[in-house]
Amino acid sequence: MIEAERRLLANALLDFSNERFVLLSESCIPLFNFSTIYTYLMNSTKTFVEAYDLLGLVGRGRYSPKMMPLVKLSQWRKGSQWFQIDRELAVEIVSDKLYYMVFKKYCNPDCYSDEHYLPTLVSIKFWKRNSNRTLTWVDWSRGGPHPSRYIRTDVTIDFLKYLRHGTTCEYNGHNTNICHLFARKFTTHALDRLMRFAPKIMQFN
Repeated sequence: MIEAERRLLANALLDFSNERFVLLSESCIPLFNFSTIYTYLMNSTKTFVEAYDLLGLVGRGRYSPKMMPLVKLSQWRKGSQWFQIDRELAVEIVSDKLYYMVFKKYCNPDCYSDEHYLPTLVSIKFWKRNSNRTLTWVDWSRGGPHPSRYIRTDVTIDFLKYLRHGTTCEYNGHNTNICHLFARKFTTHALDRLMRFAPKIMQFN
């Protein structure tokens, strides 16, 4: 998974006009129109890689002591794989051999690199420029190994308004209620209602 992400970044870096890089899945939707998303990303002084220290089996329990001394348990982080980064960090990720090889060797079966490699790498080396959050909204409240999935009947005006402005966070040193630019997991069955509400709620043209 990490090798695939690095290849995507490497190919995107070949275009020198690309300054921001966003990883999305086929089940992600935009919550705002293009100009709003573009302005938010380009004006940000931070990168957006979620990283937090989680106790228990799915957090610190996935750490291997064999990663020492390069990665200590106290440095081990978990987070969403759905990142939003700048060109400088993208270059660092693609060119990293040291941490990548440690994860490739010791983060296996019960350890999921896509949930730990970037959060750990960024927290160790680039934490000053990172926000420690993702711009992609996802709901894990129902429990289980996968986040909540949304079908046609889940898509309502109130729900979309909540996704757009229902939380608060920090952006460039100021509080804001625009914390997520994207959301997942939406099925193809939700597309017709999303298309119906998009012009009114999200100001799509």
